[in-house]
Amino acid sequence: MEILIKAAQLLTSLAILVTLHEFGHFIPAKLFKTRVEKFYLFFNPYFSLFRWKRVKGVKKTSWLSKTPPKEWSEDPDTTEWGIGWVPLGGFVKIAGMIDESMDTEQLKNEPQPWEFRSKKTWQRLIIMVGGVTVNLVLGFLIYIAVVFTWGQLTLDQNKLQAGLGVHPFLSKYGISSGDIILKIEGDKPLNLDDINKEILLRGARNIVVQHPDGNTTKITLPSDIDQQLFEVGALPAFTLRAKSLKVAEVTKNSPALQAGFQAKDHVYEVNGMPIQYYDEFQAILFANKNKVVDIKVAQRGNAKDTITREVKVKSNGTIGIMTNSEFIDRKALSEKKYGFTQSIGIGMSYGYHTLSDYVSQFKFVFTKKGATQIGGFASIGNMFPPLWDWHTFWLTTALLSIILAFMNILPIPALDGGHVIFLLYEMITGKEAPQKVLEVAQYIGIFLLLSLMVYANGADLVRWLM
Repeated sequence: MEILIKAAQLLTSLAILVTLHEFGHFIPAKLFKTRVEKFYLFFNPYFSLFRWKRVKGVKKTSWLSKTPPKEWSEDPDTTEWGIGWVPLGGFVKIAGMIDESMDTEQLKNEPQPWEFRSKKTWQRLIIMVGGVTVNLVLGFLIYIAVVFTWGQLTLDQNKLQAGLGVHPFLSKYGISSGDIILKIEGDKPLNLDDINKEILLRGARNIVVQHPDGNTTKITLPSDIDQQLFEVGALPAFTLRAKSLKVAEVTKNSPALQAGFQAKDHVYEVNGMPIQYYDEFQAILFANKNKVVDIKVAQRGNAKDTITREVKVKSNGTIGIMTNSEFIDRKALSEKKYGFTQSIGIGMSYGYHTLSDYVSQFKFVFTKKGATQIGGFASIGNMFPPLWDWHTFWLTTALLSIILAFMNILPIPALDGGHVIFLLYEMITGKEAPQKVLEVAQYIGIFLLLSLMVYANGADLVRWLM
């Protein structure tokens, strides 16, 4: 059931984003009197789930059809609307343009006034950047609406009685669990998300830490701390502390599964040391990477049924369990509400940081570890919660909208950015790129995108099987 709910949220989000993206191309095309032959949500190889068109003023509908009825060709100036069956995107087919359909027959004739290739360069450029613009603006508008509707999660560190949970890797730099981060680059952090992203993605290196004894320390982290945290898997580096350790899930082919761990087991001791907080458990495992540890558990949470299991810790300091622990100091978290005017500024800032953080993450993609963490539609689906929650749905949709805008403007043939590059070339040189070059570039772009899609979704499949 959880999979179905995530899938429903993913499809709904994609339907919204793709439809509005394509309208970003469709509207300027129509404004510049360019013929739009088709407008499709999702792709339709071999057949369409649904298609309709006004032929001579009368609406015509067709279900599960491989080709449109012959009479539809009698009215070529009217757009065919449809829904495909492959939810990998969508498209508008603009007359006189080489796109993913690779329909080059029309280009053998002389350019017609209603065709894309007959329009002025600046008009074609506006048509091509329309989709990206809509997705970027949409992302910012959603963030503004979310801030106005739900407010923003804040962390009052004065209410933290147990301090923060800190990944044990940071102890080498003088930061440990129980500490509180007072300032980052001179500013008070808004919440945990702020603390983690400032250090990992935004280049913050100077922090002020308050220790459990009340003393404060100014710490300057190394310039490559972001790469260090990523490589050792210390993400997130800062969390609320969790008081108990209840096993929620045991991952496939993990040391924990081989040792007999089951969901609802409760961890009490590691190597004879009582465990009170999750970060204590994490620290002991991290200190015993590639070693065998003795973990005492209450089976299925029954304190009278305890057993000590021998488990070999993996090289990243984990054993393959997901916990469902209770966070303490929840009272330190609150939703801060804002008026409409304030929401605009905060929402814009939220959108800006989302875009810049996403771009910053690419420094990790081009690493050996980063390449293994690329994901496809399953990974995107897992961004949504197992229960339908409108707050999270819209936050995720806004993120995907900004990602879609950024990815589409990349200078890759077959994407909007690829078309933009050729148009900029034309504007600078005063010469159009040869049609043959455009065709070859389109084929190369489609091949690259399909290869990336196969790799990303294949990685999802491998992770699921492991």
